[in-house]
Amino acid sequence: MAHRVFLGLGANLDQPAEQIRAALRALDSLPQSRVIKSSALYTSSPLGPQDQPDYVNAVCLLETQLAPDELLQQLQRLEIEQGRVKKRHWGERTIDLDILLYDDLQLQSEHLQIPHSQMHLRDFVLVPLAEIAPGILVPGRDKVEELIAGLQDSFLRTI
Repeated sequence: MAHRVFLGLGANLDQPAEQIRAALRALDSLPQSRVIKSSALYTSSPLGPQDQPDYVNAVCLLETQLAPDELLQQLQRLEIEQGRVKKRHWGERTIDLDILLYDDLQLQSEHLQIPHSQMHLRDFVLVPLAEIAPGILVPGRDKVEELIAGLQDSFLRTI
């Protein structure tokens, strides 16, 4: 059975917009998976240390038969293949791939939390998610539009 998974993509090094596009192509070639749709690209200021470039972000809908842990392993492999090196928390990166939603699953394990634990606080996740899945309910939270309305400010820019 195919699962509907929403993934967050982010990058701020080495031509970040191209890093996002390359990740989307790689996601489409994952085993038993295909990208159904993806949002526009957005730029946002970094969350953590401010001495780094702005981020480019997007959200995509992936249809997959991979289990959550298998998908996480595949995403981490793709990050490494695209040159991701973890230097500091919330630091710069060539690519970041996060599982935001996996069907209506709520999961908390040592390595994975679904829905993503901070997605309801991040405009660079919620706005692109609403673009490709208007009215979607974030399990344990609210509809995406309600979550967006609850944000303090949004400084996203579409590329």
